[in-house]
Amino acid sequence: MDSYPLDQASPYPASAIADAWQRERPGTPTDSIGIVTPLWRLAKLFADDRRRLLTELGVDPATLDLLSVLRRAGTPYELTTRQLAERTLVTAGAISQRVARGEQAGLVERRTRTDGSRAVVVSLTEAGHALIERTVDQVLSRESELVSSLTPTERDLLASKLQLLLDDVTNRVASDPGKPARGR
Repeated sequence: MDSYPLDQASPYPASAIADAWQRERPGTPTDSIGIVTPLWRLAKLFADDRRRLLTELGVDPATLDLLSVLRRAGTPYELTTRQLAERTLVTAGAISQRVARGEQAGLVERRTRTDGSRAVVVSLTEAGHALIERTVDQVLSRESELVSSLTPTERDLLASKLQLLLDDVTNRVASDPGKPARGR
């Protein structure tokens, strides 16, 4: 039985939300609703679907993230904890917890560098490598299936535009996290 049911996409389109706000609060900026609302809905659907698949595969999202970053690093499949934190966008404390869980499960090993630094290096074990090899194709195939209604050209264009938006929003939030990004 599926313990992570997918929510149905809202039958209430983003344009209807924007229209309602314009009716109720004329002059309120609603131009973002047609972009942000579908992105939030898609993010939830993608996350729920990935969680469901990972549950079936016996892997949690944090472990998949850790193993994926190490696998993508290439041979010898190891990174420092600092590099892991930078590439996963989580805190050093969260990386420490993920590594500890991965180490307990026999998926990763950690050691201190022998160069005199205090850097901790984390590497995939054979079991970790086997697990990521077994899961990555299934996860990426499923996500490819979910975006298959777009042509390759449309996927490339959307990916490019989303990256531009992500870069811009990241810069705006980083430059003044307490101020709305509007009006800059």
